[in-house]
Amino acid sequence: MTPETVIHLGYQAMKLTLIVSAPILLTALAVGLLVSLFQAATQINEMTLSFIPKILAIVAIIILTGPWVLGTLGDFTRNLFHEIPQMIG
Repeated sequence: MTPETVIHLGYQAMKLTLIVSAPILLTALAVGLLVSLFQAATQINEMTLSFIPKILAIVAIIILTGPWVLGTLGDFTRNLFHEIPQMIG
């Protein structure tokens, strides 16, 4: 296994991690921003107010994107196992 192969696999894994986690992170960011704007407009400074909407939005996104995430991770793992013979020899 050459160093280039290891770097390529690491790059693919990090890229996949970013792609798979992006919907969840962007949802949490958007909901947090909206709740912060609501808190600023109403001058409600409750720290736990942003927690429940974020959790509900993240659960909804996980339910919506779960099959896609599992399929993407499965494809990556399947391709990784199919490439093992070329990596070794």
